Amino acid sequence: MEHHHEEMQSKYVHALGKYNTHLHDDEVQAKVDNLITKHIDENDNLEVKKQILHCIDLTTLKCTDTEESVMKLTEKVNEFVDKYPDLDNVAAICVYPNMAEMVSDTLEADDVKIACVSGGFPSSQTFMEVKVAETAMALHTGAEEIDIVMPVGKFLCGDYEGMCDEIGELKDICGEKPLKVILETGALMTASNIKKAAILAMYSGADFIKTSTGKEAVSATPEAALVMCEAIREYYKETGRKVGFKAAGGIDSVKKALAYYTIVKEVLGEEWLNNRLFRIGTSRLANLLLSDITGEEIKFF
Repeated sequence: MEHHHEEMQSKYVHALGKYNTHLHDDEVQAKVDNLITKHIDENDNLEVKKQILHCIDLTTLKCTDTEESVMKLTEKVNEFVDKYPDLDNVAAICVYPNMAEMVSDTLEADDVKIACVSGGFPSSQTFMEVKVAETAMALHTGAEEIDIVMPVGKFLCGDYEGMCDEIGELKDICGEKPLKVILETGALMTASNIKKAAILAMYSGADFIKTSTGKEAVSATPEAALVMCEAIREYYKETGRKVGFKAAGGIDSVKKALAYYTIVKEVLGEEWLNNRLFRIGTSRLANLLLSDITGEEIKFF
């Protein structure tokens, strides 16, 4: 058994060996600062803001959520179609798994997906059987996309096999439906750790890698986004599989959203700038974007 474990660990170490995971945090920061300073202004326009709106996972993940509040949010997404016929709707509504059925029963807007957090969100600290059951139940009651948190503790103590097995098992439950794996970059501390976690998550079947839960002290940062997008690019060159990027946690201004759009555009290119490969998880940003697009203060959602 010990021999098997060592063999599996070496498999993951070998996979990581194909990528540059020895990164310097100060270099990453300088690189992303330069990239944003150089390119953000060219993306500060109406068309880009409309595109970002169409990439939003409209999110409510509060302990105070009720079936009524989730139903009202979903009805707003339905109303958006008539209220703003010239704009594309948000990409998805993201809720706790016990709310999937309510969204499914209420949602009428075409092309808006139902996403659920699962797997012991936001800490991922529960029994694997619970994670499997929660994910299966979310899918059964209407979820079309699943957002899980990778087991950060397992990663940090070097149990790559345990981490990858968990992600792989939950991807198996999802089947063809997209699995977004949250790295919780604020807890990983270094660019090197973020790069390793990103590669292992993709290697295990992640369809998207996502920055944060929004429940930790440090959420999404441009530095983490740069490292993750570079990992996606390198993984695509190595395997031919396109993995999506989702920024989430603390994205509460249009300028921040434009920074993430700029990073994706410059690192991954135009082909990633659609809601099949780029998402922003947020509760506040949609109204701010609408206000910018229409030129008046909007509190629609």
